[in-house]
Amino acid sequence: MARNRVGVIGGGQLARMMIPPAVELGIDLRVLEEAEGMSADLAATGVGDYRDLDTVLAFAETVDVVTFDHEHVPPAILRELVGRGIPVHPGPDALLYAQDKLQMRAKLSELGLPVPDWAAVESADELGVFLADHGGRAVVKTARGGYDGKGVRVVTEASGADDWFLALAEDGHGGALLVEELVDFRRELAQLVARRPSGEVAAWPVVETVQRDGVCAEVIAPAPGAAGRVAQASADIARRVAEGLGVTGVLAVELFETTDDRVLINELAMRPHNSGHWSIEGAVTGQFEQHLRAVLDLPLGSTAPREDWSVMVNILGGPAEGTLQDRYPAALAAHPEAKFHGYGKAPRPGRKVGHVTVGGDDLDDVVYRARAAAAFFEG
Repeated sequence: MARNRVGVIGGGQLARMMIPPAVELGIDLRVLEEAEGMSADLAATGVGDYRDLDTVLAFAETVDVVTFDHEHVPPAILRELVGRGIPVHPGPDALLYAQDKLQMRAKLSELGLPVPDWAAVESADELGVFLADHGGRAVVKTARGGYDGKGVRVVTEASGADDWFLALAEDGHGGALLVEELVDFRRELAQLVARRPSGEVAAWPVVETVQRDGVCAEVIAPAPGAAGRVAQASADIARRVAEGLGVTGVLAVELFETTDDRVLINELAMRPHNSGHWSIEGAVTGQFEQHLRAVLDLPLGSTAPREDWSVMVNILGGPAEGTLQDRYPAALAAHPEAKFHGYGKAPRPGRKVGHVTVGGDDLDDVVYRARAAAAFFEG
């Protein structure tokens, strides 16, 4: 019997965007959401705490394979699923490196992959030593839980992370923070690949990401001027990460293109990623369809672009009054060429509530039209 029941833990917008390709492929998609009424409520078959073993086991027993909307499920729970013969993609041995930045940096360094200079520090004194060796400036990150700019800060003094050291001590478990060199970069890139359990890997074109207040605001696919060495290096890095860590499903590798012509790994995400939303319309096979193919160990689809350029603009915050849907008549009339995606979330400052994608053959025009379309949903 075909294994086509995919269970997604987490009811956010990534799970929501898996629903259309699941319907098209005839896949039975089921979602365990954290609370009623979340983004992926249309496919929700249960509500519960992903940190509770009994809840996750009960959900997993109704599907053929388990995957994720986020990386926060405790490793012990995932190992219990695997021990009971339930396929989990990505598996706990891989997901560990998306959950813990210190372990991620150590593993990538062991694999010989390019990363910023880094160290694990447990005190202000150790942080001070690193600062002294790196020009008096560095980036400090919490090992777990940070995203969209949270859990990340630039420090210039040894006391710059005292509150985080105190929080670790009060937690009772101790632990260390990750400190890295402050990379001098030209721009940020993202390379997405998909890998299925049998080993096939497919890569999309490397993209440029534009950040605003630590949150991705725009994505340009492919990254301008990246053809050749940068594109090849980015794809090679992501493939080596996927194979070296045993990742299954979609993997996003966030990268720095440095001013001295290096490409360094910044972060990893082992799931569909904001930097790949352009692919829904802009590639032959979008990241959400590809993720479903990969976790079911089906042959992967073509990642070739459908347009010369695709630009995705996030809708951050949303309308000050009303809903995204209230703005649809004017936005759709003004930009019939744009594709709009709403996440079913209430507007809130800084929150990702949707995105807009536009494609075409003139980059300046595509950027202009994507920004203009997204502007209908702001303010």
